[in-house]
Amino acid sequence: MVYSTINMQANIRSVIVATGSYIPELIITSNHFLGNRFFEKDGNPINKSNPLILEQFRNITEIEERRYARPDQNTSDLGFLAAKEALKSSGIDAETLDYIIVAHNFGDITEGSNRIDLVPTLAARIKQLLQIKNPDCVAYDLPFGCPGWVEGVIQANYYLKSGDAKRCLVIGAETLSRITDPHDRDSMIYADGAGAVILEAVPGSEKGILAHKTQSHAVDYAGLLTMGPSYSLKKETEQNLYIKMNGRKLYEYALVHVPIVIKMALDKANVSLYDIKKVLIHQANGKMDTAILQRVFKLFGEQEFNADLMPMNISHHGNSSVATIPTLLDSIIKGNTPNQNIYPGDKILLASVGAGMNINAIVYQY
Repeated sequence: MVYSTINMQANIRSVIVATGSYIPELIITSNHFLGNRFFEKDGNPINKSNPLILEQFRNITEIEERRYARPDQNTSDLGFLAAKEALKSSGIDAETLDYIIVAHNFGDITEGSNRIDLVPTLAARIKQLLQIKNPDCVAYDLPFGCPGWVEGVIQANYYLKSGDAKRCLVIGAETLSRITDPHDRDSMIYADGAGAVILEAVPGSEKGILAHKTQSHAVDYAGLLTMGPSYSLKKETEQNLYIKMNGRKLYEYALVHVPIVIKMALDKANVSLYDIKKVLIHQANGKMDTAILQRVFKLFGEQEFNADLMPMNISHHGNSSVATIPTLLDSIIKGNTPNQNIYPGDKILLASVGAGMNINAIVYQY
């Protein structure tokens, strides 16, 4: 009996039936940082002019603009707006949701406070904002670094394929602008935003999640992304903590390990790289993401790679952590990304890397 039940559930595919996103209205150009005083991690001032620092930053990351939430908005507000859009655009009744999974890293942070607020969970707050009364709709948070939203989709897939759920809402939301050190050049990377998808269990479907793979490398690499004091020694008395990154080591780590996890997911799905029509990778650093894709092609014996496979919006949206992939996916699906489309039958790849260090990838067929 158990064997037959497992076989029946194996015919179920987890299918994305709705997408939504919220991109904050506040556009922050690089000129916003011209008045900042930047320091090295040892507390010594950086011996370069700010215009030169900004130019070098843009050349490395490809980021020219980023989006910040309004002062009256919080992470849960952004997540609610993305979820509301997914529900509205699909006509799905929120009361029919079995799970709400919210990926984030810092919870709600009130403008100007630098204090993390995690009680109640963001998922509970968003469920309340959506006015969902159904007690069987389980809402919980998933802190997993930047790959949190992808991992939320993977968790939803298990619920759907097990028969425990028929419909799951997975949200990625972040306000990284409120946890950054203004004296750290890396502060210019981070941005705010939220994206969401609704997945359904569909028996016998050719569409849906074909395979996934996740790895965690904590022993050697957990210290690449941490929390720490400001680089300005004068601010040490504040006792505030800010997101800190070992950029060079993280870059090297990502180039070695992310392509391997992507290949594992493709092999698990029995899908060739040449069958993939789109690669939606976490928008962390433009040049790093391009280098990762190039390494993936090399794993398949190809020296040349097709950069058109990987649409990017980091230049104008910045790095919004868990929100980068779902906001880009929603933009493409809704026809808001120029010259980018996903057609029925297309196989796409979703992949992310971030604090932990964690890496994950999903092979999905539309």
